[in-house]
Amino acid sequence: MDYVMRAVRAEEWPLARQLRLDALKDPAAPVAFLETYEEAVVRTDAFWQDRTAAAAEGRTVRQFVAESPEGVWVGTVTVLVERTEDDVRFGEAPAVDQGHLVGVFVRPEARGTGVTDALFREAVDWAWSLSAPRLERVRLYVHENNPRAAAFYRRFGFVPSGQRIAAPGGRGEWELEYVIERGRGGGR
Repeated sequence: MDYVMRAVRAEEWPLARQLRLDALKDPAAPVAFLETYEEAVVRTDAFWQDRTAAAAEGRTVRQFVAESPEGVWVGTVTVLVERTEDDVRFGEAPAVDQGHLVGVFVRPEARGTGVTDALFREAVDWAWSLSAPRLERVRLYVHENNPRAAAFYRRFGFVPSGQRIAAPGGRGEWELEYVIERGRGGGR
């Protein structure tokens, strides 16, 4: 695999925007993401600049990308740092300081090449590397109708926590929480 895994840089906001828009056009987008293409495409440049700058800074959020030798971004994952005293963004309030993986996307042509594994290793290793706060677990949510993603998460070392929340949209569907505890797979 010739891809480089790295954190985004603030000035790369147009690339971050385009990758997100491409992700939202993917056939799995309705069960993989909480926003639609129509919502994202109308966001201002300032929104994308702020979002990418925060992800590049890496204090409470860090976005990683997989970049081809030609400079094409073929995948991404973002880690949100969730502290016990923070407002709840999604799901249950954390009982411990934790990372929350969101925005997972790999372009179809790069799927099955190891890119997703490499992105997850980068993201989880970054989460474990933090000392302030020291994260005790990493979680993510997967829609009950996204078995392909759930299978990858289990293979990587995430396990179902037994927690679930109603999926947005009011259709009676569920988002299932998967976790990796510090020292129990998927990282150090």
